Amino acid sequence: MLKIGIILGSTREGRVSPQVGEWVKTVADSRGDATYEIIDIADFKLPFLGDPNGDASGISQWQEKVKGCDGFVFIVQEYNHSITGALKNALDLLREEWNNKAAGIVSYGSVGGARAAEHLRGILGELLVADVRVHPALSLFTDFENGNVFKPKEVQEQSVKDMLDQVISWSTALKTIRNK
Repeated sequence: MLKIGIILGSTREGRVSPQVGEWVKTVADSRGDATYEIIDIADFKLPFLGDPNGDASGISQWQEKVKGCDGFVFIVQEYNHSITGALKNALDLLREEWNNKAAGIVSYGSVGGARAAEHLRGILGELLVADVRVHPALSLFTDFENGNVFKPKEVQEQSVKDMLDQVISWSTALKTIRNK
């Protein structure tokens, strides 16, 4: 069975990505087509890439976690028209562990996090991650109450299901490449 990591892309205090991630996992788990796991980059205490004084102890755990996944769903919030620095750093710390895997993106922000998702697509392409077309984009104005309580509109669940259909198909196909 495929293993799909649901990566929370924010580490800041008061973040809502855990709420979104839990919702995506609930939708995903109801499918029975893969094992889904929430992966919170905050749990790894990753050093900044190139920082000689950083604590590198979390890198090997991060490496094993990413390596063990067949695909990913990134929960991405828009910060200054892009992804968070913490997510960019977590992506940059590894290379081969990302290669030939698939990813879906669930984004949120004032314009559904669309600009962050587009930036992430370029980064994923460089890491040889095939991102899928369907992209659930959550609005801070219609899918959140007061900007911090996640209450998705009903239509969003179907979008997540459609995205997961593509993530599973691509993850299955790309697993054949990695197993050669």
